[in-house]
Amino acid sequence: MSTPIYIILAEDDTDDAFLFNEAIDELSLAVDLTIVSDGERLMQSLTDENIQLPDVIFLDINMPRKNGLECLSEIRVNNRLHSLPVIIFSTSFDEEIVSQLYINGADYYIQKPSGFEALKNVIHLALNLISEKNQLQPPKDSFVLTDKKAKMTLR
Repeated sequence: MSTPIYIILAEDDTDDAFLFNEAIDELSLAVDLTIVSDGERLMQSLTDENIQLPDVIFLDINMPRKNGLECLSEIRVNNRLHSLPVIIFSTSFDEEIVSQLYINGADYYIQKPSGFEALKNVIHLALNLISEKNQLQPPKDSFVLTDKKAKMTLR
C-alpha cells in the first residue's frame, strides 16, 4: 500500500469543504485530509515544528482572519515552507488576482467548479500534476486548471 497524500485544505465554507472531502473519497486515492477554516489556523499548523508538513495545500483566497494571498506570501518567504505545493482553490476569478497569485508563487489555480464531477476531475488533475512536479512553477498558460483541461489530460 502506498503512503497517503497528506493534503491540507484551507477553506472557510463548510459546504465547499464537505464537497472537496467527498470528491477526494470518490477518487479512490490514499489521502490524509486536514481541513482548517481560516488562514491563521493554516499558518499556525504549518509553522508548528512538531507537525508534519503536507504534500500539498489547497488554499481558498477569501477567508476570515488571514486571506489566501497573505498565507501564500508567508509560505513563500518561510525557509521551511517555501517549496510546499500550493494550489489556489477559489470561487472568484479575477485575472489581476490570478496574475498576482502566479507572481507570488502559487503552483496552480482552480476556480471552484459548479458540478461535482468537474470538481473531482480538477482535484485529480491537480494531484497528478503535483506528484509529477519537479519544483519548477508551471508556465503561466498552464497555471489555471479547469475541468476541460482535466478531461483532456486524464484520458
